[in-house]
Amino acid sequence: MLDPKTFLFLSRLKKNNTREWFQAHKAEYLEAKEGFESLLAELITRIGAFDPAVKGLDPRKCAFRINRDTRFSKDKSPYKTNLGAHIGAAEKKFQERAGYYLHVEPGNCFLGGGAYMPSSAWLKAIRNGIAEDGTFFRRLITAPAFKKQFGAMEGETLKTSPQGFPPDHPHIDLLRHKSFLAMRKFKDAEIQAPDFAKQAALAFKALLPFERFLNDVLEDM
Repeated sequence: MLDPKTFLFLSRLKKNNTREWFQAHKAEYLEAKEGFESLLAELITRIGAFDPAVKGLDPRKCAFRINRDTRFSKDKSPYKTNLGAHIGAAEKKFQERAGYYLHVEPGNCFLGGGAYMPSSAWLKAIRNGIAEDGTFFRRLITAPAFKKQFGAMEGETLKTSPQGFPPDHPHIDLLRHKSFLAMRKFKDAEIQAPDFAKQAALAFKALLPFERFLNDVLEDM
């Protein structure tokens, strides 16, 4: 459960995204950060009950820094206006291995997982895995628990067939994906509810077979 003050801080930061304002309200940020990490600690415990790979993870290392990397961006705002974390064996390396993602932002809260803009090697491995057993992968993303929690798989797709795969491949719709994502949105009030960690863990549990497929293909490389 997150304190409403967390959402108040993030809302105010969005309107005052400067280093001067942030430093003047550093205590509020540290309070929000502590509350977020406490929620992550509970999630790690709950997820660890069905996915041993995350047992013992440090919530502080799972959380992303609030500072933005502005080197290659036209937007020079110094801070993110959300709190985010990637819970997984690879910790923050979400482009190298699937894990469990949580995003807290006023009016835009969600959780999910999968392969977001995977490295070229990982993307190739995923596509090869789908090409070999697309029927199995399709069953994973149409399983009742997955559909109940996330609806359908999301992710940017190519307009044409990826190199090395014929356009008439029976699973070409899946092979065209550049990202393989599952996302579920939550209202701000739901994130602040006492049972949110429990509900989030149920969603993440439904994600586990999907995550394992995406990670297991790396072992076959």
